[in-house]
Amino acid sequence: QVQLVESGGGLVQAGGSLRLSCAASGGTFSSYAMGWFRQAPGKEREFVVVITGSGATTYYADSVRGRFTVSRDNAKNTVYLQMNSLKPEDTAVYYCAATGRWGFKKYNYDYWGQGTQVTVSS
Repeated sequence: QVQLVESGGGLVQAGGSLRLSCAASGGTFSSYAMGWFRQAPGKEREFVVVITGSGATTYYADSVRGRFTVSRDNAKNTVYLQMNSLKPEDTAVYYCAATGRWGFKKYNYDYWGQGTQVTVSS
């Protein structure tokens, strides 16, 4: 069983930056691909980015590519999401998730964090 805890959310002005962290425990962290998803009020949870267990491969949603950067530190069992040039439409609860496979869909993921709120003001 893997436990995930996100942190780093908050309120930021448009054009600003935030760095989210997701700390994992209870499993072999490097064996899991890690994804970030987000859910805005009244909307479905959507894929943001995924990174392989080694960190060698990443894949971003078109909406964040070039602005967000995912990374991981397997020695610290932590994955990060650096968010730059934030827009009001980035406002959402951000979730990290772990999978022993790979994918861009919610059903690909076995473990989820509780989420952290990101609010971007205009």
